[in-house]
Amino acid sequence: MDIVLVTTVVASLFVVIGLAEPAATRLRIPYSVVLAVLGTIIGVAAAFFLRTDLTEVMNPVAEAILGLPISANVFLYLFLPTLLFQATLGMNLRRMMDDWVPILVLAIVAVFVATFTVGFALAAVSSLSVVACLLLGAIISTTDPSAVVSIFRSIAAPQRLSRIIEGESLLNDAAAIALFGLFIGFVMVGAPDPKPSDALIQFPLLLVGGAVTGWILARASLWLMSLIEGFELAQISISIALPYLAYVVAEQSVGASGVIAVVVSGITLNLSAPGRLTPQAWARLSDVWGVLAHWAGALIFILAALLIPRLLSGFQWSDFGLILVVIVAAVAARVFILFGFLPFLTLLRVSPPVDRPFRFAILWGGMRGAVTLALALAVTENAQVAAETKRAVGILATGFTLFTLIVQGPTLRPFIRRLGLDKLSAVDEALSRQVIAVSLQTVREDVEKTTSSYELKPDIIRSEAVQFGQRLEAAVRSAEERKDILDRDRVTLGLIALAGAERNFVLGHMRDRSLSTRLAERALLDIDRLIEATRLQGRTGYLRAARRTIDYGRFFRVAAFLNDRLRLRAPLARVTAHRFEVLLAQRLVLRDIYRFVDQRIRRIHGRRVAGILRELIDRRAEYVDTALDGLQLQYPGFAEEVQRRFIRRIALRLEEREYSEMFDEGLIGAELYSVLLHDVSEKRTAAEARPMIDIAPRAAELVKRIPVLSDVSPSGLRRLVRALKTRHVEAGEIIIQKNAPARRVYFIVSGAVELEMAGQSWRLGRGEIFGQTELLLRQKRRATVRAIVPTTLLILDEEKFRRLVQRSKSLREAIVASAANQGVELRKLIETE
Repeated sequence: MDIVLVTTVVASLFVVIGLAEPAATRLRIPYSVVLAVLGTIIGVAAAFFLRTDLTEVMNPVAEAILGLPISANVFLYLFLPTLLFQATLGMNLRRMMDDWVPILVLAIVAVFVATFTVGFALAAVSSLSVVACLLLGAIISTTDPSAVVSIFRSIAAPQRLSRIIEGESLLNDAAAIALFGLFIGFVMVGAPDPKPSDALIQFPLLLVGGAVTGWILARASLWLMSLIEGFELAQISISIALPYLAYVVAEQSVGASGVIAVVVSGITLNLSAPGRLTPQAWARLSDVWGVLAHWAGALIFILAALLIPRLLSGFQWSDFGLILVVIVAAVAARVFILFGFLPFLTLLRVSPPVDRPFRFAILWGGMRGAVTLALALAVTENAQVAAETKRAVGILATGFTLFTLIVQGPTLRPFIRRLGLDKLSAVDEALSRQVIAVSLQTVREDVEKTTSSYELKPDIIRSEAVQFGQRLEAAVRSAEERKDILDRDRVTLGLIALAGAERNFVLGHMRDRSLSTRLAERALLDIDRLIEATRLQGRTGYLRAARRTIDYGRFFRVAAFLNDRLRLRAPLARVTAHRFEVLLAQRLVLRDIYRFVDQRIRRIHGRRVAGILRELIDRRAEYVDTALDGLQLQYPGFAEEVQRRFIRRIALRLEEREYSEMFDEGLIGAELYSVLLHDVSEKRTAAEARPMIDIAPRAAELVKRIPVLSDVSPSGLRRLVRALKTRHVEAGEIIIQKNAPARRVYFIVSGAVELEMAGQSWRLGRGEIFGQTELLLRQKRRATVRAIVPTTLLILDEEKFRRLVQRSKSLREAIVASAANQGVELRKLIETE
């Protein structure tokens, strides 16, 4: 084939890709539908010109189009790894972990349900074998939810819903292709006939082998990338090789699922690379992969559509009935998952509620696309598959795909409009009018300042000012017509706006490198949770989500267990260091939020709502400061070093900015500029290294901060330090349960606790003691004690505490005074001991 013609055809396809997106926007139909239609038209036109006798001018072009080396392996080995890998890189995987139940249900469970529903329904009305029908069911189980996700984003649907659909897309393809690989072995003639028991054993091995292969190759790639830090293009090159190597090694060498290998490698890179690469390198890598995935997704649709005439060859009118059976069975399986199984999981509180209109949108938006056609093509190209099976799979899979693209695709947006999902709520509509009025007022002030500095004609300025004033007056009148926004709703909307501003501040600090990429990603994850909790529960949800961001978490508890039980200190040191940096980053960003409230929120929502928002931010700041104080008390040297490193980061960023400005102004040349930037880069590498934290017990320093133990002798202090145990508790965690035996006494190093007894409650803070009264009286616990904020405690058992009471006068006085507040007299009891 002439290379010039092939190059021309491929270049022309890129022109089609470039024009398809604006055409889809203008026609208001999904982008993938436009690509599929254009590809089909190109394929049909090429076949027509090649066979017609009207002209022979287009024959070379038609032959080049129809002669393109398009095979199933081109899709599976060239395009599919790119699409899957970029999907994992672009997803907020940490946030998706909160919704893993509905994602797995819609992806893996739904694939199995659809496969067997379509398979058995088709087997009942056709002459195909059950295994061949199940193979077809697996092929059409792959969904392309990009259309419904893009529409959800355009109508401001809940982020959680879009995230669930994106997660379904990723795991759905992986599960369906793995099932396809399992069933294809049963329909191949001449191949060893596998047994069902062998299949049940083989399927988990396919998944595990692929996962291990992807993880190992991803870790090796990260290691290579870390060795060549500063060479961004080299790092991007390694990332491009990763998914293809993972797919090929898993399929050809390990005999496992290449799709699973690609997905796991992408997940590993997504979770680990931001902490190993610079923010600029990670951003550039993500941008490159976004472009590659856009091209791959567009090309796979067009090239797959070119094959539609070939796949439909041998079509018979009786096949319409079978296609209808496939459509009904696939829709029925989807209905069962969305309206039966998913609400059941919601009742069990393991899945978030999905409103009925959104479930209808997901149902109608479950379109099929290029992956379905590629798998069907793989069957038709397999010489070991029976001819009747190849014909049926090609026609039924293509017919079902065309139905979803031609019928569901163009009607999806009107269907969503019919469901009322494209309309703003009354609160959002009223707020939008007020936002427009406030924004126009700000614009008018800025325009007046700007035009005053230019020598423009006064008549022109007055004319434009009059027109703008009329627009502003209309906007104010429209805003005043809607007075039905309650203060509660204004507070909720204000908190969502604060979270959005917080996101921008975090991204700004990440660009300035005052925050590392890993810390910024953790902060963005927390902000997403803040937004969703605020939408569901208002200010209560906001505060609860804010408190969860500073809780110790399950990883901290596991690390503390390893440290306390097995003396493995490295995990706890790593988690503690990360926690300290997270809290410091939160304190940094909260300072920016105060300014945003005063400068922007007050103008939109008024002084009263702005005051409420400031109080809520004050409470967040209090949570953070309390947690930071506790860590600073325990690890003062580390705290100081972290703050020094933060200052060094800011200084290096400012130094780099100063050099850039000098270079732009021509004050320094390119050679000197390069040398200066290289020097800054080396210093930044040294500054990025996290200081070591010594988590060995520091009970001596902590004890000195407890006033009631101030008169303990040096020798007694040393014995006390050896006897004390440190414990970290989260906010809301119960420390003492009522009616439990009294065997320990607790000293509060940092944080605060609340005691509840006989319908009353009171709080204790740093330096205070609790649990001593019942222990001395040898009674069961009379109060329930829980932590209000993350709290650090020192614990002493009964025998050692009694000895300490005898040696410390200040402790005895504190115990007597505390008991007296509770109506208990302990002085005589203590004096007799």
